[in-house]
Amino acid sequence: MRHDDPLGATPTDDSPSHVQHAVTPFAIAGIQMRVSAVESNIPAMEHKLDLTMSIYPWVQMVVFSELCAFGPLTGHAQPLPGPAEAAFRAMAAKHGVWLVAGSVFERAGDRIYNTASVIDPHGTVIGRYRKMFPFRPYEADVTDGTDFLVFDVPDVGRFGVSICYDMWFAETSRTLAAMGAEVIIHPSLTGTIDREIELTIVRATAAMQQCYIFDINGLGAGGNGRSLICGPEGMIFHQAGTDEEIIPLEVDLERVRRSRTHGLLRLGQPLKSFRDRTVDFDVYAGGRSPYLDALGALEKPDRSDAGVASNLGVLSGDG
Repeated sequence: MRHDDPLGATPTDDSPSHVQHAVTPFAIAGIQMRVSAVESNIPAMEHKLDLTMSIYPWVQMVVFSELCAFGPLTGHAQPLPGPAEAAFRAMAAKHGVWLVAGSVFERAGDRIYNTASVIDPHGTVIGRYRKMFPFRPYEADVTDGTDFLVFDVPDVGRFGVSICYDMWFAETSRTLAAMGAEVIIHPSLTGTIDREIELTIVRATAAMQQCYIFDINGLGAGGNGRSLICGPEGMIFHQAGTDEEIIPLEVDLERVRRSRTHGLLRLGQPLKSFRDRTVDFDVYAGGRSPYLDALGALEKPDRSDAGVASNLGVLSGDG
């Protein structure tokens, strides 16, 4: 396991030669469920997990959507470890499955993080990932995480975690791929009109990083659904609708390894090309970009914005 996170576990060597994998399919279920923002959703999550394992006892990992436990309000923030995580640990141990129960708002001193815990089939927390890119300016009170998380499922492969808006920044998924992640677990909470764009980003990311992506969105206060699972060629394995849904799929990580070794559809080899690049990107050199600085503050637009006022006039028939 390799992770730089608050648990402080000892990283292992990232080299593929140090990780031996059997060619064994692995079954992951995403749960797209309705989320309330006014009461705990943990009892409903437990019921959904019980139902999933009753119908699909062959499932080995279960993934819920971002902030599924309490919805998108920071008033539910709690320390980690804490009572929500304890409930998730008991759920994982009960069924002997790997569990990523979406995320919760974590209170750490005077800061709040959006944090996903990864729990193994024994109910042990093996890592926590803090969302690196809160959805600002709308998640204004949430602090950025700074550490990536990858973990190994024995005899299967390496997994990485990112949360929702993180995927809009290609550097996050590129880093997970460079750390060896073959599957990216990606809880989301998107209820806005840009969901269609996000689905395109999921497909593109799976192709560029040559990996599986499980993008699990919620419903109600937890999003507008349309969870998406893609393979290492960017192909869609399943796209959910806008109702509650259990999505059990078996993945073959040998498909990732062949894509990365021989090329996507035996064509482009983007990870190798990135590795062998001769260019250094100045945008990452540590300095500030005058152009980006000129874009102004990261804040919500309001009605004083001239473009918005103009558009409202057109929509209302004024001009």
